[in-house]
Amino acid sequence: MRRIYVVAVVLLCCLTGMGFSQYADGGLGYMGDQRGQIMGGVGFASIDEGDESKTYVSIGLRPELAIGKFGIGLNINLLYDTDTGHIRSKDWDSSYDYLRLIRYLRYGRKLDPVYVRVGTMDAARLGHGFIVNYYTNEASYDNRKIGLELDLDFGHFGFETITSNMARAELLGMRGYYRPLYSTEIPIIKNFALGASFARDFDPDERSKSDDAVSVYGFDVELPLVRSSIFNTYLYYDWAQIHGYSSKEEKSRSFGSGQAVGIYSGLGNLLGVLELAARVERRWLGEEFMASYFDPFYEVQRFQISGDSARHKADYLTDITGETKGVFGELYGNLLGNRVRLLGMLARLDDEPNSGRMHLAADAPALIPVIAFHATYDKIGVEKVKDVFTLNNESVARVGVGYKIKPYLIMYVDYIWTFVETEPGSREYKPQERVEPKLQFVYHIK
Repeated sequence: MRRIYVVAVVLLCCLTGMGFSQYADGGLGYMGDQRGQIMGGVGFASIDEGDESKTYVSIGLRPELAIGKFGIGLNINLLYDTDTGHIRSKDWDSSYDYLRLIRYLRYGRKLDPVYVRVGTMDAARLGHGFIVNYYTNEASYDNRKIGLELDLDFGHFGFETITSNMARAELLGMRGYYRPLYSTEIPIIKNFALGASFARDFDPDERSKSDDAVSVYGFDVELPLVRSSIFNTYLYYDWAQIHGYSSKEEKSRSFGSGQAVGIYSGLGNLLGVLELAARVERRWLGEEFMASYFDPFYEVQRFQISGDSARHKADYLTDITGETKGVFGELYGNLLGNRVRLLGMLARLDDEPNSGRMHLAADAPALIPVIAFHATYDKIGVEKVKDVFTLNNESVARVGVGYKIKPYLIMYVDYIWTFVETEPGSREYKPQERVEPKLQFVYHIK
């Protein structure tokens, strides 16, 4: 297991005339602050590399700047070898490494009439998430990609799109929708929508000569019941089908299909202290079908090598030999005027052991005057309570706690559990633990 320990000793930071928000990106996706932020640090890193341990001086900057609807996020990590004084060459051995300095560029937010994001995807979703849900193209820092999200809503119709990797054809997805009664101005039903989705990973094993693409397509219906500035609720229905390469049969074929009925309810910003949204779904899943096929773990599971054997994610579908039923729930809360933000998601099949899939996120920037906190956690294979608290190759976690020495100066400690390839391009992953203490300078303008 590769471990990285970073001890922060001083801070590097540059300020501009823009406003900066206070806290690190916890992967909260649409829970993000509307303002910008800038943080950085200098420290020491000890990295196990094969049979030896190397010590580096670590310099990191992670600014996220916002002007109105525009935003940019950078991720600059420099490791200087204490023996030679040179930058760690493994981090800068291709032109793509330089492009990855830009974590993302964006305009707007998800669900805005115009939303564009280029770079890292933290929690990408199409429609209600029955095909693509909380997908990220950043399996690890060493394996990040430059993706694209583009959503446009013209009123009568609109579309959502995702591209996981602009450097080559990998995961591409699109959902188009049409509101046939939009021009009637009739309350409730004017926003009735019909949608169709398609997502395809063109090359899961990243070998150009292979033909192992996987596609998921479907359609959905959405009926709003209440739509106001304070309260919104709607019913929806989703259906999807998987088609792709089967390693066992060495050919492409149709796998199973599934469907879901759900209800969403959201309470708008009430007196500036409370904002809640909840979604509950009942699912009927056929043989060889998996809801939210493109999920937070997809980049790791799409193609894995273990010893002399290799397995595509689609191969797991053949293990689903019977029809199943299940539930999916999601809860979002924004409490006390942005002092606490919470997001929880849980999916489980009725009679299938170890079928639980969980996503949790929390951000408490100002609940306690001198403490800042953020965390994200994704877990699959959940059956019992103890599974939730077990970190293994079915877990991705990040937890950070900060002490505010001054309102603008925070001592932060992040614990990160993620994955890294054993060798570049090997598609064989192992867990990676990182403990990162750092001193952060933050500044924001209301």
